[in-house]
Amino acid sequence: QVQLVESGGGLVQAGGSLRLSCAASGSTFSIIVMGWYRQAPGKQRELVARISSGGNINYDDSVKGRFTISRDNAKNTVSLQMDSLKPEDTAVYYCSADVQFRASSGTFRYWGHGTQVTVSS
Repeated sequence: QVQLVESGGGLVQAGGSLRLSCAASGSTFSIIVMGWYRQAPGKQRELVARISSGGNINYDDSVKGRFTISRDNAKNTVSLQMDSLKPEDTAVYYCSADVQFRASSGTFRYWGHGTQVTVSS
């Protein structure tokens, strides 16, 4: 099993910044991709950003130029620096990890419990 623990959410005014962090722990594993998703009330969960173990990064168009994802492979952590926040960024943010337990095996996706980000106008 793999556990993901997020931290860093909160309330901020529009134009402000927050930094989210996520740490993975558990049984021996290899994390292929780590990412951040968000879910606003009444909406589906959506990808915000993800980063592979090799450093390949994808961002949703809505956050490009404002959010920066980073990862520490040795510590199994991922962070999301969020700048120039907008009210529409308000959501519960979830950390994810696509984990491979054996070489050549498939991957399993694990989720954190989520952290609330609220941006006031």
